[in-house]
This record gives sequence, C-alpha cells and structure tokens, in this order.
Amino acid sequence: MSRITVIGGTGYAGSAIVAEAAARGHQVTALSRSQPEAPVAGVAYVQGDASDETTLASVIEGAEAVVAALAPRGPLAGVFREVNRTIARLADAAGATLYVVGGASSLRPALGADRFVTDLSHVPAELHEEVLAGAALVLEDLPATSGSLDWVFVSPALGFGAHVPGARLGRYRLGGEVSVDAGGGAISAEDYALGFVDLIERGEHHRAHVNLGY
Repeated sequence: MSRITVIGGTGYAGSAIVAEAAARGHQVTALSRSQPEAPVAGVAYVQGDASDETTLASVIEGAEAVVAALAPRGPLAGVFREVNRTIARLADAAGATLYVVGGASSLRPALGADRFVTDLSHVPAELHEEVLAGAALVLEDLPATSGSLDWVFVSPALGFGAHVPGARLGRYRLGGEVSVDAGGGAISAEDYALGFVDLIERGEHHRAHVNLGY
C-alpha cells in the first residue's frame, strides 16, 4: 500500500485516479477546491486552493507518490505552470515521485515527427493558451527540475475528456512520447486511471514521458 496524494482529486482525471487507487487499497488523499458529490470510501478529502503553497505542503508531506491532476483553466489559467513548479519542488523535498496528468498535444504521431502541439490549426483559438501551457510542463518545466526529483508525465490519448467519456474496457496500451495511436486515439477515464495506477505501483519509469491509449 502506498500513500498517494492527488492534487485536483475531484476533476475528470483526478477523480478516476482517486477511485482506482483507493479500490486497490492505497492510502489516498485528494485535494480540491470543492468537496466531491460522491466521495470514495476511505479517501481523505481536503478542500483547499492548489495555488496556496501552505495547503499544498500539508497534503504532500508524507506522500510517496504525488499526482498533479490540474487543468490550465479557470482560477489556474494564469498560474498553472507556477503551481505545478511548486508541486514539483514540494514533492522533491518530500522524497515523493511526481506523476503528472498531461495532455496529448505534447506527443508525437510517429518517431521523429513534430509534436501535435506544433500545429494547433484544428484547435479553437481560445484553447491555444491552455494547450501550450499543458505541453510546456513536459517540454520545458519538468526537465528543468532538480535531478533528485523523480517524475512521470502521463499523456492520455487525444480522445480523452468529459466530452468523450467512453466506458471501462479494462485494458490500455502504454507508449513513450510517441502516441500509441498515430491518429491520436482515445481512452476512457477509467482505463486511463487503470494504467496510471499501474505506473505508480510498478515504478518502472523515471523522469519520463509516457502515454496511455487503446
């Protein structure tokens, strides 16, 4: 059993990871701005602001794995990268491995090909800043962290989100920075969480960018 803290534990990806980890018997703490409508039994829910360092420190201290499952929108739109840098610093100080819920835009469709994020012509202009901020975590911020911080950036398939919920199939494919589906693919929240918690339990990836899809 591991002590896992999920920052953004009531969001789309975060809540699925919380449920999967708790179902496997891990000791889970979930931080979010609001309490969940349907709390998962055994999970310690903490209501607070992820942009407050004191709050972050209180839930990261003592954790063995820290999951950053935040989105670069709403109250975090202008401070998303800074908040994630703070999470990384606190996880490093706590000796915890950091797992980041990423996006598909930072993936490549094939080995040596440009990343999806290099061409956002198909993405609504109002979402460009959000997409770029999410990709910057793995392209710039995480590689620049102290070498003592162990991190894994976990991109879902392109077809991932509340707008395309899907169903639990009990399977997934794991890839590196090249998408397991050249077209972007898809994956449900439940199966993304399945693969995500497998990554935490196995602990085989270090300072790495991986992706999960069907």
